[in-house]
Amino acid sequence: MEDVLAGPEVIWGFERDALRIRPGSKPNKLLAELGERVVPHSAIADVSLEPGRRGTVVLRVTLRRGADPVTSVAAGQLAEALDPYRLVLPADKETLADYYADELRSAITSREPVEHFLVAAPPVPRSFKAWDGAATFDGEHVTFTWFWSGASTAKYSAGDQRFRVADLEGVEWHAPIRASGSLRLKVRDRVAPSDPNDDPASVMFGLGWGATHKSLPFAAAVLAAIPAGGGPKPLAARHTAAEITELIAKLGELRDAGLLSPEEFQAKKAELLSRM
Repeated sequence: MEDVLAGPEVIWGFERDALRIRPGSKPNKLLAELGERVVPHSAIADVSLEPGRRGTVVLRVTLRRGADPVTSVAAGQLAEALDPYRLVLPADKETLADYYADELRSAITSREPVEHFLVAAPPVPRSFKAWDGAATFDGEHVTFTWFWSGASTAKYSAGDQRFRVADLEGVEWHAPIRASGSLRLKVRDRVAPSDPNDDPASVMFGLGWGATHKSLPFAAAVLAAIPAGGGPKPLAARHTAAEITELIAKLGELRDAGLLSPEEFQAKKAELLSRM
C-alpha cells in the first residue's frame, strides 16, 4: 500500500527517494494546472508542521533555492494558500503527519542552493492570454501576439514577437495583483525599456488576464528550458542507526495507535533498515 497523506486540495505520496504531489478532490487552480509532481528528497531543504486554522495542521516542505522552476520564478510572491508545497490536514492526523515530517527531515541531503533544477518543469506546449496579447511556448520559441485593444503603441508598432529560448537569459514574473503584473523575457545582449508596458519582450496582466494558474506555469516552463550549466547531483542520503531506530519507534507508536496495520509497519520498517 502506498504511504499517503490526503487533504482536500492535495495528496502527498511518500516514496523511497521522493515525495509525489498530486491534486486532491478540491485543488486550487494552480495545483490543478501543475498536476502531479515528483520532488526528490535531494530537493528538500526543510520540513515544518504547524497548527492551522479551524482544527487543522499544516505540513509544509521548503525546497532548496533553485530546485524548482515554479518557486524560482515565483520568487516568494505566492500567497500562502497557493503554496504548492503545503498540505492542510485535519488535526486528528497530526501524529501521522509528524511521523512523515520526521521521515522527510531524515532524508535531507543538503540545504544549500542547487545549480540545476531537480523538480521537472510544467510540460509544454503552454499558452495563456494576457491583457495586451496572447503568449505561447512550444519548448523552443516564445511567441507574443498582440491584441490591438490592449497593446501599447510601442508593442503594436513593433509587431508580434517570436523569441528563441537559446537567446534568453531569464524570465521575470510579477504576480497579477488587481490590475497589475507582467511576464518579461530577459533577452541576451539587449537593453530593455524600464516600463514593461513598452517592452515587446513582455506581456501585461490585469483584470483577470494573465491569471497566476496560467502565467506562472508558463513562466516556469520557459525558465527551465533556458540553457544553463548543470552541477553535480547530490548523493543519496544515508542515515545513522540512531535516526533509523527513532523512526522505527515512531512507526511502532502509529501501529499501536491503530494508524498503521501490522503489515504496513513491517514493510515500512524494512524500508527504513535498508537506508542504513
